[in-house]
Amino acid sequence: MKDLVHIFELEDLLQEANNELIRKAKSDGKRILGYTCYFMPEVLLDLPGCVSVRLRAPRSTSPEMATYYMSGRTCMYGRCLLERALEGGYNFLDAQLATETCTVTCRFQEHLQMMDIIQNPDFFCEFTDVPFKKNDNSIDHYEKQLQVHVLNKLKEHFGIDISDEALLTAIKQHNEICRLITEIGSYRKLDEPTITGTEFSIIMLSTLVCPKYLIIEKLKDIAEQLKTRQPDVKKTYRCKVVLAGSEEDDPNFVKLIEECGALVVADRHCYGSLPGREEIVVKEGESPLRAIARHYLETSMCPRFMEQHIMRERKQFLADVAKEYKADGIIVSQMKFCEYWSYERTIDTLILPRDFGIPVCSIEKEYVNNAVGQLRTRFQAFVESIELKAIQKTKKET
Repeated sequence: MKDLVHIFELEDLLQEANNELIRKAKSDGKRILGYTCYFMPEVLLDLPGCVSVRLRAPRSTSPEMATYYMSGRTCMYGRCLLERALEGGYNFLDAQLATETCTVTCRFQEHLQMMDIIQNPDFFCEFTDVPFKKNDNSIDHYEKQLQVHVLNKLKEHFGIDISDEALLTAIKQHNEICRLITEIGSYRKLDEPTITGTEFSIIMLSTLVCPKYLIIEKLKDIAEQLKTRQPDVKKTYRCKVVLAGSEEDDPNFVKLIEECGALVVADRHCYGSLPGREEIVVKEGESPLRAIARHYLETSMCPRFMEQHIMRERKQFLADVAKEYKADGIIVSQMKFCEYWSYERTIDTLILPRDFGIPVCSIEKEYVNNAVGQLRTRFQAFVESIELKAIQKTKKET
C-alpha cells in the first residue's frame, strides 16, 4: 500500500517523550501535564492552556537506578518511567496527575511527589482516588475527586479556567479526536484492511503524547487519504488478530506480530482505542464534569473491576470486538509482574476458547523487549495453529 501521509513524521515524534510538538506547545505557553492511566481523564488535562501527555519511556534499556528504588520484582514499565525521570527526561512536565490505580505506577509517581526529581520549579504531583465499582455512588466519589485533585489544583497552581464552558471546549476537542481515530480505525474492519496495525498504533499513540491542537490536521489528512487507499494486490498477512492486554506503547511490538503473518486489526489494551476513543456525551441536565466522570468509569474495561458480572462483560466485549473486526484469534499480552493483568490473562486464556471458540495466544513480556526471538517463535506458531484449524474446519464442512 502507498505510505500514509504524515506516518513517518508521527513515528519520529514517538522517539522521545519531550518531542518536537511538546516543545512547540511549551513555547506557546501551554502547561504540560503528565499522566499514566486511563482513569486520569485526558480531556481534563487538555483544558484551554494545558496539554496532556501520557507518559512513555521510549528507547529504554536496563532501568538500573529505578530498580534500586523499586526492586526488580515490579513491573518494568513503572521502573522505566522512574529511570527516565531520574535521567531528566521528564523535566518538561509542569505537573503529574496521578491515580490510585495500578501499584507500580503509583510507586513511580510517589517518587516524583516525595523526591526532587523533576527539575521544574512549578512542578507538582497530585493523586486522585478511583473507585473499584461502576455505580452512582462511585461516579459521585470520582467526580468529587476530579474536582478536588485535578480541577482545583490546576486553577490553584496555574490559574487554569475550570468553568463548565472551558470543560465543554475541552470535550469538543476530545470528541473531534475520537471521531477521527474511530474513522481511521474503521478501515481495519474491512475484509481487506487498508491500514496496518503498526500504522494505527503510531497514529493512536501520537494522540496520547502530542498536543491535540498540533496534530488534528494531520489526522484529518490521514482520514482523507484512507477514503481512497487500496489494499495490496497480494495479501501480506495470513490471519487477523486482536491485541489485548496491559500497557503497550511500542509500535515495534505490533510490527513484530505483523512480521509473523498476523495483521493486528484491533487494540484492546491500556494505550489502545478500544476503549479509549469513544466520544463523551453530556446528557441533558448533566454537568460536564459529571459526564466525564461517568464516561471514564462506564467505558473502562480495566481488570481492576472484580465483580463477576463486570468480568463477564469484559470477556463478551473482547469476543464482540474479535467478531466485529473479523479477527481469527486474540493475543493477550501481559507486562511481567502486572498484578491485575496476570489474573485477566489467565482467565482470558481459558474462557475465550471455551465459551467463544476464539483461539488465544497468551504471553508475558517486559517493557524493554529483549526476547524478540522467543516472541517471534510464539507468534509464528500461533499463526500456524490458526491456519491448521481453518484447514480442519474446511475438511469437516466438505
